[in-house]
Amino acid sequence: MNYMQRLLFGTLAVALAVETSAAQQRWTQFRGDDANPVAQQRLPVSWSKTENVEWSVNIPGRGWSSPIVTGNRVFVTSVVTDGKSKKPQVGTDYSNELVAKLIGEGLSQERAMAKVMERDIELPNQVQLHYFLHCIDLETGSEIWKQKYHSGKPPGGRHRKNSFASETPVTDGETVFVYATHIGLFAYSFDGQQKWKTKLQSYQVFMEFGTGTSPVLIDGKIIIVDDNEESSFIAAYDKSTGDELWNRDRSAGTKRPGLAGSGWTTPYIWRHDKGTEIVTVGPGLARSYDTNGNELWRLTGISREPAASSFAFNGKLLLNGGRNAPYYSIKPGARGDISLRAGERANQFIAWTRKMAGTYIPTPIAYQDALYTLQDKGILARYNLGDGRRSWKIRLKSSGADFTSSPWASDGKIFCLSEQGDTYVIKADNQFEFIGVNSLGEFCLATPAIVGNRLLLRIESKLYSIRDSSTN
Repeated sequence: MNYMQRLLFGTLAVALAVETSAAQQRWTQFRGDDANPVAQQRLPVSWSKTENVEWSVNIPGRGWSSPIVTGNRVFVTSVVTDGKSKKPQVGTDYSNELVAKLIGEGLSQERAMAKVMERDIELPNQVQLHYFLHCIDLETGSEIWKQKYHSGKPPGGRHRKNSFASETPVTDGETVFVYATHIGLFAYSFDGQQKWKTKLQSYQVFMEFGTGTSPVLIDGKIIIVDDNEESSFIAAYDKSTGDELWNRDRSAGTKRPGLAGSGWTTPYIWRHDKGTEIVTVGPGLARSYDTNGNELWRLTGISREPAASSFAFNGKLLLNGGRNAPYYSIKPGARGDISLRAGERANQFIAWTRKMAGTYIPTPIAYQDALYTLQDKGILARYNLGDGRRSWKIRLKSSGADFTSSPWASDGKIFCLSEQGDTYVIKADNQFEFIGVNSLGEFCLATPAIVGNRLLLRIESKLYSIRDSSTN
């Protein structure tokens, strides 16, 4: 190899290394660019408040949005409350079930709902809020800047398990876009300057539970889904200006007796060899749209309170029907109503379905040849991706552990973070094997971000960068 060849080879190698490094430092939306949080590098298997902690930074206020990353910048949102705010609830105490119980004990529906809301719901007139976007240096954990993007009373209440900043931002690598449901969309440059803001209308959410659906990006458009009790819709906004490009009503077919109109799932951009779809899961009904907002297909058999997301893996859409509902594997190219008839488990577009496998809040993960589903009470199950058959099902802890954060995978292992701040590590295999548990000792609902060999893990008061200390 002569001098010029060596020089050219070296230049290409450096460029490739830079490109690879930049690609590894991207986590641009909720659950990552693929909406399936699998680490491409090995993450630590064990950590604590001190072990394998690269840095930690205090995040004032509260927010259950996930961090996102581009290059050396981490973005995360939070809300600071003037005065006292209701403490988070550990575990899942279904307020609608409690309402039914109180009615059964002789209370009127109005009085039963009032008692539950008094205990569980922070109402809009009870708090004054300040909404912040934080920009943090990925290497050091130091705050580069923070901007207040809104102040005032919230447009609706929140369940004490929720936060007023549960929507994860999204970025295109040049601008970060913040979605505050029923308040507005906000665009910021990477140096902290607001580029534009778009005010959004407020609608009632079921029992004042609050919001949590995150935005996604496609072809220069910001896509939001707002499933609520008054006027559900999906809409697209120009990422350069914030102008609305299209808006489609989603109310028809979702409001039936005993079925709320509210939902909390994040839409998924499904790119496959037959086109690009915006897949949405709402109360009672899943629908897919093209990038201009035209409906492509729909599917019934969805829970009435959907919160967990859906995503694709190995060419199939893994659609989460929600708590006590089925899980579906869907082929590309579907059109029209693809709902299963009574007794069916597959059809032209549905490869397989697994009854009762849907999850309430944690979104499952697909890893290697299996789907791992995590229920909020800590029941973890493994399903074969080829046919939906279950390999095993086990409770991670007999009592005292509850789960909202979505699991992630690295180096042949599955990680499940509990609300109590404990991360359970399990071998990814067709035979269950428990590896260990790591504790941070503080309440946690947020799904982490993965950046190269770093795990960015948010607890109530801090954001941690978890990284093998030998690589620091």
